[in-house]
Amino acid sequence: MTYPMFDPVAFEIGPLTVHWYGLMYLFGLAFAFGLAWSRASRPDSPVSRKQVEDLITYGAFGVILGGRMGYVFFYGFDQFLSDPLWLFRVWEGGMSFHGGLLGVIFACGLFARKINRQFFDVMDFVAPLAPIGLGLGRLGNFIGQELWGREAPADFAYGMVFPADPAQLYRYPSQLAEAFLEGLVLFIILFLVTLKPRPRYLASGVFLLGYGIFRFWVEFYREPDPGISAAILGDLTRGQELCVPMILGGVVLLVLSKVKQGKS
Repeated sequence: MTYPMFDPVAFEIGPLTVHWYGLMYLFGLAFAFGLAWSRASRPDSPVSRKQVEDLITYGAFGVILGGRMGYVFFYGFDQFLSDPLWLFRVWEGGMSFHGGLLGVIFACGLFARKINRQFFDVMDFVAPLAPIGLGLGRLGNFIGQELWGREAPADFAYGMVFPADPAQLYRYPSQLAEAFLEGLVLFIILFLVTLKPRPRYLASGVFLLGYGIFRFWVEFYREPDPGISAAILGDLTRGQELCVPMILGGVVLLVLSKVKQGKS
């Protein structure tokens, strides 16, 4: 495959440069708002339509602040220790999904407390809103020629050479695999799972387990961050290591959901 020569800059207005990666965040939030607005009219919804705007605002701050802090602490802690102000230089790049997830969990906890709802009822409502934004973010990575895959064998039909790659290696387009699995496939699963009322914990468990498994598998084909590997789990990548508690947490939530269903 030949890499399509995308310009990572979507447009410029005077001194303002807007990148596709940033627009993908906006598109993802817009989709989440639309789906939340639609779902909020259901009798089983813990969130009213009047509260959707606040929910998305809380979530956006959780994604941005958590994503940045997660990247700094999970992937660049040594640099942070030598240059603490790097944490605030977001224009230099660096966002972590796992940090963003923790940020969203914290933000949803605050939001659930504000509207006096059970925490996991809100999390189950939020779970189907996230995957499309995650998939769009990976497309932004692809357009920006970042987070590409490991070197692929010559007989792999769907590899490509990224023009920005200094080594000019034939690589797996792992961003597209993540966009498909963590975005589209995970969304379809969650959308179908939540078409009708489900026991508490189910949607959150499906999200954690599904994302954790998909990301763990794709990490075998994604180029690891230089010099960063699992801190505890041996030869795994840092991304795989961070997915392990997601997978375990997802299993626990699914068990709790089954138990709750049995009691109802």
